[in-house]
Amino acid sequence: MGQVWQGHDTLLGRDVAVKVLRSEYTGDPTFLTRFRGEARLAAGLVHPNIAALFDYGEVPPAGPTDEHLAFLVMELVRGESLSGLLYREHTLTPERTLDVLRQSAAGLAAAHAAGVIHRDVKPGNVLIGSDGTVKITDFGVAVSGSTVPLTQTGQVMGTPHYLSPEQAAGARATPASDVYALGVIGYQCLTGRRMFDAESSLQVVLLQLNGTPEPLPDDVPPPVRSLIEGALAKDPAQRFPDGAAFRDAIDDVLAGRPVRRLAPTAAVTAVPDPT
Repeated sequence: MGQVWQGHDTLLGRDVAVKVLRSEYTGDPTFLTRFRGEARLAAGLVHPNIAALFDYGEVPPAGPTDEHLAFLVMELVRGESLSGLLYREHTLTPERTLDVLRQSAAGLAAAHAAGVIHRDVKPGNVLIGSDGTVKITDFGVAVSGSTVPLTQTGQVMGTPHYLSPEQAAGARATPASDVYALGVIGYQCLTGRRMFDAESSLQVVLLQLNGTPEPLPDDVPPPVRSLIEGALAKDPAQRFPDGAAFRDAIDDVLAGRPVRRLAPTAAVTAVPDPT
């Protein structure tokens, strides 16, 4: 619902990313409230693996033909999105996949610890800096325990290809829902293809609910295979419960230790999809 531009902060002398709410949405109170909500949520998240929010602003129309302008000023990540990287390289090695997943999980762990569930983790929202630092961005459909309902009954928030089964069923989004999305991303990094694909979004959603993905390639090491499978459990109770647990499990794999299944480390209240 927003367009991102590169800008320059003349006061502080730094380049920034400016996310501007599309003009067709600024007149809609629901979308404007959601955009403001993104600003509030992102402002409270400070972590090396989360793109920082610097400022938020609105410019009311000066005349009858002018548009209401709403924008976020964010950290400019010099690099590319994971979706762009996968488009170029098709697949990543298990080692590189683990690096991307570990940094992403660390960022989500900070969000979960703050009571925030992203709900739309996907390659396009995973930015990789030129120095290799991974940053999660775009908390536009994130929720916290104090979120105001913004959607109609039964509306599914998120991107179908990375949507957890519980979200697809209209049930509660939890930190484990973000872990599932990371599992799907890991699967795509290792295979070079989306885990589920179909002609329509509805078919993809149904596959998230009931489908069985094709096996990972034979050359994927067993510990990495087990890690991805643990993140992709259909039942969120059988999944790594939050970003911190998934990050720690990745550390176990990297250290050659057995993968642990931990209880949630963040005190996040399960939040139903808005109705």
